[in-house]
Amino acid sequence: MVPFLRILGIETSCDETAAAVVERDAEGHCNVLSDVVLSQLDEHSAYGGVVPEIAARAHVEALDELIEQALKRANVSLDDVDAIAATSGPGLIGGLLVGLMTGKAIARAAGKPLYAVNHLEGHALTARLTDGLSFPYLVLLVSGGHTQLILVRGVGQYERWGTTIDDALGEAFDKTAKLLGLPYPGGPAVERMARDGNADRFNFPRPLVGEARLDFSFSGLKTAVRQAAQDIAPLSDQDVADICASFQRAISRTLKDRIGRGLQRFKREFPTTGEKPALVVAGGVAANLELRATLQALCDKNGFRFIAPPLSLCTDNAVMIAWAGLERMATGVAPDTLDVQPRSRWPLDANAETLIGFGKRGAKA
Repeated sequence: MVPFLRILGIETSCDETAAAVVERDAEGHCNVLSDVVLSQLDEHSAYGGVVPEIAARAHVEALDELIEQALKRANVSLDDVDAIAATSGPGLIGGLLVGLMTGKAIARAAGKPLYAVNHLEGHALTARLTDGLSFPYLVLLVSGGHTQLILVRGVGQYERWGTTIDDALGEAFDKTAKLLGLPYPGGPAVERMARDGNADRFNFPRPLVGEARLDFSFSGLKTAVRQAAQDIAPLSDQDVADICASFQRAISRTLKDRIGRGLQRFKREFPTTGEKPALVVAGGVAANLELRATLQALCDKNGFRFIAPPLSLCTDNAVMIAWAGLERMATGVAPDTLDVQPRSRWPLDANAETLIGFGKRGAKA
């Protein structure tokens, strides 16, 4: 039987500094003892996006204190944890260096094993933390840096079924918001404006809809939005609302086609999973209510469970990093050595073809 385990998790891959203490019992149940997150939104908002140098400096200034807070809130000391888990990639290399080097230092000083965690694996395994989900299942990861449809067969067993061939979905939201003069972060701003807009006013393209492959593309849609805005400039508030609503509608219809095909493929490959199959959505864009409603309806139609973890566990956090480390410990994965290096690109599926949204440096395709 797997023993009771407790891990300190550290997350610094982008613009949130986070630390958490998480437990996993012998039956695989999770108990979050502490979850501390410091957002850098104010530091980056004036620039309309994350500035890597500012993010790295903020992590350096905040991380030690956040780790102390996480341990204090959990009412434990380093002696009481079994291992350290730190995000090692993918992400901004400066931030990754801060978190991983801190994790290494703590592991060495406290004599604890270190797990260098893939940030995407943290997202992929979160539904097992929140819902006790069994393998296999599908994960739609939609964030500022990633848009991927991933088959999760088991811990460390991932197949990328689809990825963006250009922009990530969160990036498309942010760039559209900036184009329209809306504040950063762009996703929530576009969604707010869309509520008062006419989604039928602009017939924006639905990229790759109808194609058999399960990849995504958003650069053409972003270009269409820019052209529409230029054609009717100067923009009134209603114009902006209509563009946002039409843009969001195009994304919703695109996801309906892309993910619908993925659900059908899952049912073909896993006709008898023993329980109702599941689609999990993770990443910051998962907060968008229209996109959630689209995916919920799609899952209902296809006989799938739709699982959207709480927003605090969809965006960057250390709980998912700690949990990924716990899952690896529980399955007998050996810890990493202290010479492990951070990776700005780190695909979950190392066998997948290299594409822009793959998380691996390579040619555009």
